[in-house]
Amino acid sequence: MSAKTGAGGSGNALRRERSALLAAGLTYGPAELIDFLIPLWAGIALGASASQVGVLIAAELLVSVLVRPLAGRLADSTERRTLAGFGAVVYGLSCFGYALADSLPLAFAAAIVGGAGGAVLWVSLRAIVSERLSVDSGVFARFMSVQSTGSWIAFVAGLMLLGQTNLFAPVLAGCGAACMVGAVALFASPPRHAGLPDARATAGGAAVAAAGETGTGSRAVARLVRPMLLTSAITTVAEAAVSILLLLHLQRGIGLGVIEAAFVFLPGAIAMMVLPPVLHKAVLRIGRRRAVMAASVFSAVFAVSLAWVDRPELISVLWILSGVAFAVLMPIEQAVVAEAAPNSVGTAMGVYTAVGLLSAAAGAMAAGVLYEFSSWQAACLVSGALILSGAVLGPWAIGKLGVADVPAEESPVIQG
Repeated sequence: MSAKTGAGGSGNALRRERSALLAAGLTYGPAELIDFLIPLWAGIALGASASQVGVLIAAELLVSVLVRPLAGRLADSTERRTLAGFGAVVYGLSCFGYALADSLPLAFAAAIVGGAGGAVLWVSLRAIVSERLSVDSGVFARFMSVQSTGSWIAFVAGLMLLGQTNLFAPVLAGCGAACMVGAVALFASPPRHAGLPDARATAGGAAVAAAGETGTGSRAVARLVRPMLLTSAITTVAEAAVSILLLLHLQRGIGLGVIEAAFVFLPGAIAMMVLPPVLHKAVLRIGRRRAVMAASVFSAVFAVSLAWVDRPELISVLWILSGVAFAVLMPIEQAVVAEAAPNSVGTAMGVYTAVGLLSAAAGAMAAGVLYEFSSWQAACLVSGALILSGAVLGPWAIGKLGVADVPAEESPVIQG
């Protein structure tokens, strides 16, 4: 490859990444806000019962889980920007569907469309972001930072609009409009250059590729990244349980309203917006194994501390520990999965995110059972113990997959 061609390919890669990050910010916030509002909207606007709301949420989750492996395979075989743009359009249509729905059947149709569109969108976006992983290991840290930023912008704007109008439809339609803008950003990004680098350039990734990973189906890729899937599943169950337990405790144990409870989560959310790129610098110094161990300890300390802390102000400060842990763990997990399956990044991300969704659902259900039938202290201690297991399982998974403990630093040529 000539120097000119290489520079052009690098420039295209950077523009694709920036478009993907912009789209992530524009679509992740609406997706999070939709997840928060739909249970309230269904009960208030449609008169849905608690069980009907549960089935509505489960329908979107089930479709999303089923579609993600297929979305991953498509991300490995088609132009990712087009696929991600299509996913953003479909998810935006589901938002408009909710805004216009006046019956439960229409709400279920919107949920099914949203589950499929979201699956295609997020698997494809992660695959695009992974394209520069070999020359810039901080891409997933920036990805998480942009997602968190988009989430809180959407929440602030959406809840302010809801408070002023007392109507769900404008907020839901606004979410759809943001997704459409994200789709435009993706469609306008450059196509993937034939000479673009990808995740396979790391020593660990090359070793795994040589061992026989050749872009095969979801089951083969799942076996390939199984250690990280197992680790992520166990810790995600516990982390999701802690989040739901905390919300239940704030509402039922302490008596906070929705807005007051949201302010308790704010410091941790700010940490997840600001810290991923900063903490990635620390990962470059101490390595992934030590970083995962430290983050797991931080998260476990937070979970255990909840057993004896009842003041919202103190809980809010302690929640920062959880934000720090997420800011370290999520980018590492996604980067490791991409490096371990360099020829099938889309498929690997499809399987990884599907496992994450199922684990989060299991954690939410477990939290409800623990909160209702166990003591608050016991629920926090059990969750903390499972999270702490990540301090052992995470380093084991990284070693088992053969990826580099110290990832590649950012490329000054491309970044400049």
